[in-house]
Amino acid sequence: MIFLLFLFGLLGDCLLSVLVGMIGASRRIGFGWAFLVSVLLTPFVGLLCVLLSEQLPAAEERRWGCLGTLFAGLGCLCLLVFLVLLLTGGAAALALL
Repeated sequence: MIFLLFLFGLLGDCLLSVLVGMIGASRRIGFGWAFLVSVLLTPFVGLLCVLLSEQLPAAEERRWGCLGTLFAGLGCLCLLVFLVLLLTGGAAALALL
């Protein structure tokens, strides 16, 4: 059960960090720094840093298509599973077995 908590918590954190990095790609902070701050601290602190940085001119804007939506959906799904496992004390995982 602890393994599942760790797995979904880490997976959700990484996916949301990639999403914050993608948002940071259109800002002065860039993808790499936004991703690094999000992984080292939390995606919420990383998002705050990204939103505080200057936006790049429109000519340099990068398009990511539907990848942002995909990473956001997967990240939120993993965090939801993490919270369900955390709040039920693993009973939800045992019920699936």
